[in-house]
Amino acid sequence: MTEIAKNKKAYFDYNLIEKLEAGIVLTGSEIKAIRAGKINLKGSHAKILYGDKKNPELFLINANIATNDNSDNSRTRKLLIHKKEIIRLVGKIQAKKLTIVPTKLYLKRGKAKVEIAVAQGKKLYDKREQIKKKDLDREIKRNLKSF
Repeated sequence: MTEIAKNKKAYFDYNLIEKLEAGIVLTGSEIKAIRAGKINLKGSHAKILYGDKKNPELFLINANIATNDNSDNSRTRKLLIHKKEIIRLVGKIQAKKLTIVPTKLYLKRGKAKVEIAVAQGKKLYDKREQIKKKDLDREIKRNLKSF
């Protein structure tokens, strides 16, 4: 398993509740760009849309893959996940007002996979508290190294 991209902003902005692995539908130039590491997951999210006959489908929105051809770099891409899992996600998201965010993109046996997480947005004071804790930990480590 080779990790290509990580969405650090998602770890800061959200409390991640549950993680899942999903495949992703790509074109040939997109998989080449992913193998070269030309992808950015910052600001992207996943959304459940209903297709024909009320079949729920999961789509990755706003993920930027820098390809060489003239295609749209941040187009909507379909995520491959079982229908039962999508229905379970719909129930969780609607009940608790949660969202789905991509956290990692990696290659597994030559196939691109996206790790998605069901997440709840953090409040501003939670983010400030996390920054303070990180600064204190960094200062403690710095003081321990000086002795």
